[in-house]
Amino acid sequence: MQILVTGGAGFIGSAYVRAVLNGDYAGAAGSSVTVLDSLSYSGNRANLPLTDTRLRFVHGDITDSGLLRDLLPGHDAIVHFAAESHVDRSIEGALPFVTTNVLGTQLLLDAARDAGVGRFVHVSTDEVYGSIAEGSWTETWPLSPNSPYAASKAGSDLLALAAHRTHGMDVVVTRCSNNYGPHQFPEKLIPLFVTNLLDGEPVPLYGDGGNIRDWLHVADHCRGIQLALEKGRPGEVYHIGGGTELTNHDLTGRLLEACGADWDMVVPVADRKGHDRRYSLDITKISEELGYAPRIGLADGLASTVAWYRDHRDWWEPLKARGGA
Repeated sequence: MQILVTGGAGFIGSAYVRAVLNGDYAGAAGSSVTVLDSLSYSGNRANLPLTDTRLRFVHGDITDSGLLRDLLPGHDAIVHFAAESHVDRSIEGALPFVTTNVLGTQLLLDAARDAGVGRFVHVSTDEVYGSIAEGSWTETWPLSPNSPYAASKAGSDLLALAAHRTHGMDVVVTRCSNNYGPHQFPEKLIPLFVTNLLDGEPVPLYGDGGNIRDWLHVADHCRGIQLALEKGRPGEVYHIGGGTELTNHDLTGRLLEACGADWDMVVPVADRKGHDRRYSLDITKISEELGYAPRIGLADGLASTVAWYRDHRDWWEPLKARGGA
């Protein structure tokens, strides 16, 4: 199988690429991978095993329709990670999010249809639902995004599903909860807090710290994506969650303990505009249909993640030095 992975030099995309090439998925055994990545601020060649002969790296943008027209023929599947994804940046300026997430997705869908690519897995987020006070979202829950980022992802989800309904494309959409793990750009909560604490720097905690998120190790997320690629029903949405909900305050406490720091390293900051209070995904559908269950518990996942950042200063220090966080 020849798989095109957009955004494959980013955090989640590169984790998926490494897993495929490492032979972690029986259904992808022997597959070759083409990574298409624009290498924006969060894309990093160092995330990829560039010496692997089954990997081809293409530096380019999903909004380049000419590039897509030339690149896509011959691929059996697309796993579409490429997206602008940081909420704070979307609040500062939404246009790049609309351009990449909405326009880029539509151009990719058009090119995939023209090239006769088979399965198209569109990777999305739980943030498209907004906020939920109690219970958990099912895949049929109405979309109600509250940030420009979430709105752009909701738009791209709808375009992907419309491509299935209108053109019969073999599209599957996945929506995940908050990811963490190695190689995550140090603007997100866990790598930002960990790298700051390792440097003896304070960490900023939004509002009262009561916002609740479900935490999902990136390796579990990528396994769920592969299951959707192999066995998901065309035109369906599948939730991929980690099964551990924590307030940001509780998560901060765990990170402080893991890094040997105290609460005097925490600086309360004004809450984010439109900050969703709680996210929670119901993963019954993917569990029953595709056999998914998270394997990496939060305690073990956080410990290994902290250890990775402690041991890989050469990866994250240059990113922070150039203003990446």
